[in-house]
This record gives sequence, C-alpha cells and structure tokens, in this order.
Amino acid sequence: MTSFKSGVVKNIAKLVCLVLVGAALTAHAVSDKERAHIEERIQPVGQVCVEGDSSCGAAVVASGGAKSGEDIYNTNCMACHTTGAAGAPKLGDVADWDGRLSKGLDAVYANAINGYNAMPAKGLCMGCSDDEVKATVDYILENSK
Repeated sequence: MTSFKSGVVKNIAKLVCLVLVGAALTAHAVSDKERAHIEERIQPVGQVCVEGDSSCGAAVVASGGAKSGEDIYNTNCMACHTTGAAGAPKLGDVADWDGRLSKGLDAVYANAINGYNAMPAKGLCMGCSDDEVKATVDYILENSK
C-alpha cells in the first residue's frame, strides 16, 4: 500500500511539473502583438494632473477660478445657516450676526476659516481658499443687515 501512495504522489508531482512547464512555455510564447494588446488592456483608465505639474504635458485642466460667496453659501453653508442648526447664526437674522460682529470682523473670518463650536473648519468646504471663505462671510453679512 505504501508503494501505491508513493506512486500516486510521484505521478501528481510529474503532472504538476508538466503543467508548470507548459504554463512557462505558453507565457514565453506570447507574440509581440499579443503582449502589446495585454499591456494596453491593463493600463490605468486615466491619470490625475495637478495644475502647475509639467510632467503631464499641456493637457492640464485649469482651475475654475474663485467661487463667489453666494455659490459657496448655497452649496456648503445653507443647510445650517438657513435653519440655525446646532446654533448657527441664520442668514438674514441681524441679532444673530450682531453678537458675533461685536468681536470684530476678523474674529468672524477666523471662526469661519478655523471652525467654531459645532461648525467645522471652512464649513467643510476644504477646496475653498481663505479668501473665498471670507467672501462667503461677506455675502452672509450683506444679506443679514
């Protein structure tokens, strides 16, 4: 019985070796045309180019420029500053904003940029510049007189 098991093991080992040799020969026998086709199929779908990075060539998409305070308010600030959620001062509520302005406009800007109480930094508009956040504060204040 032991010789039977060792014979089966030897046959399995031979079979595995043949499969591996066959696979190696098949992989080696890929033509240049087939190899190029395979390389084309496994290429990344796209590539990210950052403005100012010259390694991407001339096909760099320029940034859209500064967003207006109104646009930023409508996309990032409106949910809390329209409803007063989590104590946010409401757009158009003079009393809400007068209390905050008593500390000075620079303090209001700093709170908007760095976050304050429940408000996260930049109101989660992480793509907004500090100047864009300030323009948004100006928009809110202009509409809260």
